Amino acid sequence: MKFRSITLAVALVAAGAAGLTASSAALAQAKVQFFPVLSGRTGPVAPNAAPWANGHNDYMKLVNARGGINGVMTLVEECEMAYATDRGVECYERLKGKHGGATVFQPMSTGVTFALTEKLATDKIPMITSGYGRSDSADGGIFKWNFPLVGHYWVAGDAVLQHIAKKEGGWDKIKGKKIAVVFHDSAFGKELLPIVQERSKMHGFELLLLPVPAPGVEQKAIWLQVRQQRPDFVIMQTWGIMTPTAIKEAIATGYPREKMFGTWWSGSEPDLKDVGAAAKGYSAVMMQHGAEFGSVVVKDILDKVHAKGQGAGPKEEVGSVLYMRGVMGAMLAVEGVRAAQERYGKGRVMSGEQARWGYENLNLTQAKLDALGFKGVMRPISTSCVDHVGAGYARVHTWDGSKFVWSSDWLEADSQIIKPMVKGSAEKYATEKKLQRRTPADCQS
Repeated sequence: MKFRSITLAVALVAAGAAGLTASSAALAQAKVQFFPVLSGRTGPVAPNAAPWANGHNDYMKLVNARGGINGVMTLVEECEMAYATDRGVECYERLKGKHGGATVFQPMSTGVTFALTEKLATDKIPMITSGYGRSDSADGGIFKWNFPLVGHYWVAGDAVLQHIAKKEGGWDKIKGKKIAVVFHDSAFGKELLPIVQERSKMHGFELLLLPVPAPGVEQKAIWLQVRQQRPDFVIMQTWGIMTPTAIKEAIATGYPREKMFGTWWSGSEPDLKDVGAAAKGYSAVMMQHGAEFGSVVVKDILDKVHAKGQGAGPKEEVGSVLYMRGVMGAMLAVEGVRAAQERYGKGRVMSGEQARWGYENLNLTQAKLDALGFKGVMRPISTSCVDHVGAGYARVHTWDGSKFVWSSDWLEADSQIIKPMVKGSAEKYATEKKLQRRTPADCQS
């Protein structure tokens, strides 16, 4: 099991420690908030997962450069899991009690999310799963410790379908058409299916479901079916090396890239940079942000982290799609702690249980986001006991041959469809696990 420690970029200098790795003496003197990272710098998703970890870790250093969380410095330690569920669970067990206890986990894996969900309540550690994990965990009345902040797979699927319908001139225009779904044959891939199946029933389009075994390097049989079935559109729920493989096979079979739409784990620079101009026209829905090279938060990271030689990865990736997703994940983790401090004491280290209250009471207004450097990157987020997602907005960007450019206005997932789906699935889970819905009193705890 491989560990990396990226720690206290500012506090350590004050403590007289050199570099980014904390000595035990420095840790003993400093007030630190521990944010563990389950990283995927090796294995089939490494080109995509490494930028996320770099963005997350760089933002934590930026927080320290700005004075910490009301004076409490962030501490990051990685455990390499290579996107393997068993290794992810092992990393969780190794890290959860270190450095005073984990604040929150962001496992970056739907499989690990499923495996850890029942452990969280016992360990009293929250989990942020922005854009992945269990879609039904948006129901905080059942899933007290899970937070799919900003969006989950059903938000992504609904946004993709809305975009397709708008391009065609309305929902009635896709009635009778065929939509293929190429998906990772795992919990990750299958999580998308309920929303596309629901929309299919509502609007009368045909679905062609095409599961791809991991890691997804062999897809010729899948794209032969696409060529034979000739779907009007292809939606891709893919991740890591599976995505460029799919796009290359589409090119080989002559399927138009303009008819291909990825979800937010299927639309970043590593997916297309080696394909280049041949991938022009491919689109993907984004979890609010996209590539944000001109954003204030990116400029601050370059100035206060990379300019000092403290960047976690190459300077060139700062602001790229998955780097920004890591930045966003770190910001959400930090702002939940900041919210918790408003209740439990500014300048104090928050326990996982206290941080959980913060994630359930987030109120990131546009003014707050702008002040943090996220102007033009994200919209407001507001959570509650019942709502653990806080927002349901997305945008679509399209590959122009060398980079992604925005190709849609803001899209909002239809809550009238998704909320009943979330509640129904959560209630089913509660019945299976013999759980009771949280009481009003519990919602205040």
